[in-house]
Amino acid sequence: MGLTSELKKQALALSQKAMEKLFADEKRAMRIASAIGSVQKGKQALDRGQDQIMHALSFATRSDYKAVGKQLSALKRRVRELDEKLGALVKS
Repeated sequence: MGLTSELKKQALALSQKAMEKLFADEKRAMRIASAIGSVQKGKQALDRGQDQIMHALSFATRSDYKAVGKQLSALKRRVRELDEKLGALVKS
């Protein structure tokens, strides 16, 4: 275990130094941030396009499943609350 944690610590230190050197130049840091922003915007556009195609083909998308999952979680909580209230009323 000691060797693994030591290697992780050294790897983290090296990556920190590399990032510090990479972002030391303000112009380079701005270009990197701009590139990351462009990649994120591109991914969002791709996700939107994929969702539109999936809906056009009458398939559920990942966001549809997430929304249904959230609704199901809310319903489970509400059922639990109602069950507790009903149990308290029956005991009275």
